[in-house]
Amino acid sequence: MKLRGEQLDDALKKNLADVWLISGDEPLLVDEALARIRAAARARGFDERQSHQAETGFDWRAWLAGFDSLSLFSSRRLVELRLPTGKPGVEGGKTLEAWAAQPPADTLLLVITPRLDKAGLASKWASSLERAGILLQTMPPASERLPEWIGARMAARGLRADRDTLAWLATRVEGNLLAAHQEIEKLALLLPPGQVDLAAARAAVADVARYDVGDLSESFLKADAVRFCRILDALRAEGEGLPLVLAVVGNEIRTLHRLATGVEHGRRLASLMQEARVWESRQGLVERALKRAGAQRLAWAMRALARLDRAAKGLLREDAWDELKQLGLALMQRGRAPAFMESCSEEYK
Repeated sequence: MKLRGEQLDDALKKNLADVWLISGDEPLLVDEALARIRAAARARGFDERQSHQAETGFDWRAWLAGFDSLSLFSSRRLVELRLPTGKPGVEGGKTLEAWAAQPPADTLLLVITPRLDKAGLASKWASSLERAGILLQTMPPASERLPEWIGARMAARGLRADRDTLAWLATRVEGNLLAAHQEIEKLALLLPPGQVDLAAARAAVADVARYDVGDLSESFLKADAVRFCRILDALRAEGEGLPLVLAVVGNEIRTLHRLATGVEHGRRLASLMQEARVWESRQGLVERALKRAGAQRLAWAMRALARLDRAAKGLLREDAWDELKQLGLALMQRGRAPAFMESCSEEYK
């Protein structure tokens, strides 16, 4: 059975599965899910808790053998097994498949992994655990839903905030849910229950937002110009390497250009996306970005990428970070895009 994080509480009220596979990259959400399952297990008599971490050299055979029997005087056991890489290996996979086929008596298993990709979820060991119990996927809220997530967390602590305050809070903690949780706890300690205005929030909350280049790619495709600029500035301030940032944004531009060229030659967009390996979940986003940018701008943008590469290597006087920002805005049809794109076109005639 497959569950999302927000479905966990309702599922625990109905039944407690013998086997759990908990997958996610956000520590706060994983830890909170574990705490809920542990509490439900204690309420059902699982008084003993064991914790294991399967790293290089882990003895899978000895681990499994330790659960072969349970004495009459032993308590029910909650066993947590962490897979830091999300890959148990051949022996580990077979061991987990064997457990799923015949779970030890009076033993509850929690297997905790980073977010598993499509191949990981389709593996025999993961599929076996899901069939034997529950696959719980903890996913952080999308950036556009983060204010709502913060509002719900504040409400649970007796605090309320208007839309502008929630939006401002989201910009300070985006990409760092653990810090968001800590800031909400701090607000609950510093302020009385009730309405929290923007001035009070500004006085209490630190800027703990954290981004990666994947966030930059998402904001580019969504044409979220404000967020795109904010993430780019944050990556630069944090010392992220410009070549990596250029590679990620450049890959999106090259994909859009290939799609635009194919459509101009009469090919179907759906088949072009399949060839370009655009995930189904992103196809709508990519299609809108393609229509927004247009074939001519994308052709100019391909030339601009070469210019950016030269600027990053110090061969041009321009600031490559600023040039990248302008290029992104150009393809979103924001800012002073036409002049910038025309200058790129003139340089490479």
